[in-house]
Amino acid sequence: MNDGNSAVLPHSETHGNGLAARLNWLRAGVLGSNDGIVSVAGIVIGVAAATADRGTIMTAGIAGLAAGAVSMALGEYVSVSTQRDSERAILEVERRELAEQPEEELAELAAIYEHKGLSPVTARKVAEELTEQDAFLAHAEAELGIDPNELTNPLHAAVSSAISFTLGALLPLLAILVPTAIRIPFTAGAVLVALASTGAAGAWLGQAPVRPATIRVLIGGAVAMLVTYTVGHLVGVAL
Repeated sequence: MNDGNSAVLPHSETHGNGLAARLNWLRAGVLGSNDGIVSVAGIVIGVAAATADRGTIMTAGIAGLAAGAVSMALGEYVSVSTQRDSERAILEVERRELAEQPEEELAELAAIYEHKGLSPVTARKVAEELTEQDAFLAHAEAELGIDPNELTNPLHAAVSSAISFTLGALLPLLAILVPTAIRIPFTAGAVLVALASTGAAGAWLGQAPVRPATIRVLIGGAVAMLVTYTVGHLVGVAL
């Protein structure tokens, strides 16, 4: 119920930060899938260029999938843990400053809103009302750009990264199972189609131009497969 003193925001606007966070996670998942596609496609095509033995190709592909998923998960866990430790340290400093010098912090918060375009009187009023509600949250968001209630969980990030990489890697791993005569071109074609999709999706979620992003991903994937195919073919002939 509206009491006439406050505006009622549309539902989608009241959770703007949460929506942005979910879109970032989804975009990260798309990019993780893209890594899985390219990495394992390079492995299986390289090995397929050296040998037609399906068992050897699958062993290499599965090993690449496992190694890539673990590597992605560990890298994401370490990265996000470091980021969260840094955010916690900064937040603790802010909490201490609020306890030791509340007036200075109030003036600083008012100055932030004044810098954004509010009049000095209005900026002071906004700062005072936000401080009365939750001073720590107000300063964390305005000064640091951090929501202390939504710090990224490194375990969630690691699991998400591993899953997205694995899902992407399954495509070339399954595509390479087709008959030997069409194995490499079929896998390369399927990979390029998938990369075009993930490239376009990643660009769209990141609000970037779709066409150049898709072209870059396609070129990168094609180069990766060409390089591994050439290496595999040369090694296979030499051995």
